[in-house]
Amino acid sequence: MEFNIQALKSELSEKITHKINTKTKPLGSLGKLESIALKISEIQNTLTPKLINPTIIVCAGDHGVTEEGISPFPQEVTFQMVMNYLSGGAAINVFTKQNNIDLLLVDTGVNFDFESHPHLIDKKIAYGTKNFTKGPAMTQKQCDKALNNGAGLVDELQKKGTNIIGFGEMGIGNTTAAAALLCAYTGCTPNKAAGAGTGLDEKGIAHKASVIEIALQLHKELKDPMHILAALGGFEMATITGAMLQAAKYKMTIMIDGFIVTSALLAAYKINNNILDYCIFSHKSHENGHDLMLNYLQAEPILDLDMRLGEGTGSAVAYPIIESAIQFLNRMSSFEDAGVSNR
Repeated sequence: MEFNIQALKSELSEKITHKINTKTKPLGSLGKLESIALKISEIQNTLTPKLINPTIIVCAGDHGVTEEGISPFPQEVTFQMVMNYLSGGAAINVFTKQNNIDLLLVDTGVNFDFESHPHLIDKKIAYGTKNFTKGPAMTQKQCDKALNNGAGLVDELQKKGTNIIGFGEMGIGNTTAAAALLCAYTGCTPNKAAGAGTGLDEKGIAHKASVIEIALQLHKELKDPMHILAALGGFEMATITGAMLQAAKYKMTIMIDGFIVTSALLAAYKINNNILDYCIFSHKSHENGHDLMLNYLQAEPILDLDMRLGEGTGSAVAYPIIESAIQFLNRMSSFEDAGVSNR
């Protein structure tokens, strides 16, 4: 899948940079807003970018590795939180409503039978993944289906004109899966990758690391990024990976959330490293291991608020800043327009 924008960047970047630098301000004085404006202009290949129908897709799925006792919360919290999303009571509901972001909720593999609901998209592949310390989390066929499901979700949004998209997730046990992917894709050790998740103490974190080590040893022969994703990932992660790749194909701006979503990005990056051209990193998660991911990807996040909730909340909170970058680029006067003397 090819979606390389490098060939278009040089001449356009000079024009955008000139436009930014001739606004009524000292050079560089809007800091990260300027780099955000530049990047989105490059993605959209225009001097006047627009953000259309911003959307966050929250994917939910359960993980078989929870039977190893790697989370202080029971698995049923996954479906209970999905019900909370549907009733509008979660943080992601609050922040997306506040910032006029559309919210899509997707069941990718929750261990529960939901009744039909107008705001829940059924993409269930199975009732959770398998325990990856005993075998692959999912079959390759299941992983491919999840990737295609994610692509299909983005296809529908593209038809509606969406050009900026973010992702969130819910799934008890998914920080263990994300840490395992971090190790498999980057060579990081489990002791560095494993974190508190939903509230583990030091003993619990050490146990999580040992579980990840068992999984890595079991699947150590795998090299293909798709095979690694199937062996160690979750249905929600694979769905997000497929959606990211398709979003880049459509030249959408992709808002990257925290630890779990970035693990899906790692998979997408290993499949096609050009995806980073389309990514804006919304925040640095307080979850152990996310900083390692950001460093590996040479990514600079917008925010660092000690958040580690997931759900896409980091992207929802960062979105107004992204919007500000577009607003200043399109609406702020230049020195010439305002009749202000430049230096």
